[in-house]
Amino acid sequence: MAGNNREEFFLTRVYTGADGLTHFESMTLPLYSRGKIGALSDSIGGASIEFRTNPADYEYDWHAAPRRQFVVMLDGEIEIETGDGEKRRFASGDVILLEDTEGQGHRTRNTGGTRRRSIFLATDAEFPLRPAGD
Repeated sequence: MAGNNREEFFLTRVYTGADGLTHFESMTLPLYSRGKIGALSDSIGGASIEFRTNPADYEYDWHAAPRRQFVVMLDGEIEIETGDGEKRRFASGDVILLEDTEGQGHRTRNTGGTRRRSIFLATDAEFPLRPAGD
């Protein structure tokens, strides 16, 4: 890790808890100053990348994530509901880390009346995450 830890990148983690239900957790990924090019995280290895569009009326009932993956929202808006009943909305620029590959999973639906474009980045790599606010 080069440089000083100056910034953090915020993301939302969706995971399966010991209770077998999915939950949200607000997390941060450390960023390090790289001079004129800005602050970057350490490199995270990945296995694949997928580009995705969903129609405005997209709604997907309870499902587990097919693999551990980041979802990067490009446009549109979604609402995710976890097994504990909490709902959160995500829009352009938000990043979600899906780790609920077992159990009940989560529900997803488009909101806002427009299609959604997103990028899915699969990874099995380890990387440093901290709960937001620590």
